[in-house]
Amino acid sequence: MSSNFQSNTPGVIVLGPVSPVQAEILTPEALKFVATLQRTFNATRKALLDKRSSRQNELDRGVLPDFLPDTASVRNDDTWRAAKPAPGLQDRRVEITGPVDRKMVINALNSGASTFMADFEDSSAPTWDVMLSGQVNLRDAIRGTITFTNPNGKKYELRNDGKVCTLIVRPRGWHMVEKHLLIDNEPASASIFDFGLYFFHNAKELIKNGKGPYFYLPKMESHLEARLWNDIFFQAQDSLNIPRGTIRATVLIETIMAAFEMDEIIYELRDHSSGLNCGRWDYIFSFIKKLRQHPQYVLPERSAVTMTVPFMDAYVRLLIKTCHKRGVHAMGGMAAQIPIKNDPKANDVAMAKVRADKLREVKAGHDGTWVAHPDLVTIAFEIFNEHMPQPNQLHVRREDVSVNQSDLLNINFEGNVSDKGIRDNIQIGLAYMESWLRGVGCVPIHNLMEDAATAEISRSQLWQWARHNTKTIEGKIVTGDYLLKVLDEETDKIRESLGEKYSKSKYEAAKKAFATNITGERYDDFLTTLLYDDIVLSEAKHRL
Repeated sequence: MSSNFQSNTPGVIVLGPVSPVQAEILTPEALKFVATLQRTFNATRKALLDKRSSRQNELDRGVLPDFLPDTASVRNDDTWRAAKPAPGLQDRRVEITGPVDRKMVINALNSGASTFMADFEDSSAPTWDVMLSGQVNLRDAIRGTITFTNPNGKKYELRNDGKVCTLIVRPRGWHMVEKHLLIDNEPASASIFDFGLYFFHNAKELIKNGKGPYFYLPKMESHLEARLWNDIFFQAQDSLNIPRGTIRATVLIETIMAAFEMDEIIYELRDHSSGLNCGRWDYIFSFIKKLRQHPQYVLPERSAVTMTVPFMDAYVRLLIKTCHKRGVHAMGGMAAQIPIKNDPKANDVAMAKVRADKLREVKAGHDGTWVAHPDLVTIAFEIFNEHMPQPNQLHVRREDVSVNQSDLLNINFEGNVSDKGIRDNIQIGLAYMESWLRGVGCVPIHNLMEDAATAEISRSQLWQWARHNTKTIEGKIVTGDYLLKVLDEETDKIRESLGEKYSKSKYEAAKKAFATNITGERYDDFLTTLLYDDIVLSEAKHRL
């Protein structure tokens, strides 16, 4: 790695090391493009983040989420439609997702899925090297030159039968910054950084290949945040003389606030919209996070919060109805299960859960679904092909659906908090945070593929239970002190099992950070922002 990279772009400073191949991404022209987007739109981004904080203060005071009266005309107008499906996005029945490391990109594109969402966000820890190398990997994949050889000499390359997935990219959310790139002495918006570099280097090549620059947009909380993306899309396309509407974006409805603005979000992006997705795990996290001060919204442990409980079912039905009314895809959520190779019975149980989940989705009216492992692609296709033989089911209008505020906030279902549930949350949070601090953002835990969203659920539930002194089925009152005691116990188990390896792990740092957010007092908006400075500092120490 070179640590003496000069951007040669006025007002732009690169603080991280840059290898020769990464320098091909950080060209003066590309950095100028990113800097222009940052200078034009970053003030709006920060103002919208301030709006999130103000809205949280209102929520804490009891002003619950609801449909916006000011945008009723958009919701009630039955005449408008979003853009028609773009090339490569007409049939999206199975989408595979995963981080942007080189082997994963090849395997995902070769998986036989309809599309691959290359993820710079929840399944990638944002080290400088991971973010830059991910850009290199996608550039090479789009040009068909990507290869990878593992330490044992096994070579990976793209299939040559024309069945490579359509590529979709998920940049980081509006709340993240990229501290290795300063623009006018301020860290770049991570969203603008990820989007800008990818778009600048690949948009024209993608169009030449008969597709286009396609994106998944995460963590939005309002239609105004969607409007900001749309404005960025317009400027980016205009700057490179690319026709407006070439970009297409699917929005993850993964916050409780966005659930009340689905029509408005599609409307703001209508020239660029390719639909909405049920980001189920982040949605549960957001529900807890936004309503965390209110005892009437305490959720039971994660295993009880299925897609059929009232508030989740209402969210799914409203999303499908809204998307199909506007002519865009309604995408289903992630199957977190992964194959269990050494236990056939457990594997059968896990795969049965996947089948049941995908059957529920296709029967509800979804146009496609997500999987996290290549071995699940075939299973998901079997279900969708049987019940949706055509490319999508946009014709399923779901006019029978009527969802109101109380439906989206209805948590009247059975569920408990147990000692096992508490320990599971602590184990998941610790293990994920430790991996994230090491630069790994997608981790198999308890035979599930966990990313930042499930770690967020874990710590948010613990916080909520401590805040409201929830009683476990064993009769224990949950307090912050009790959770810190359990955290000590679970960390001791890990220390004992790892032995000498423990000192080389990041468990102590993970425990320290985790302890700040589970007592019912301090609550950080995101684990990723809580931990990001640790990653930046660790990278800096590693270079010394």
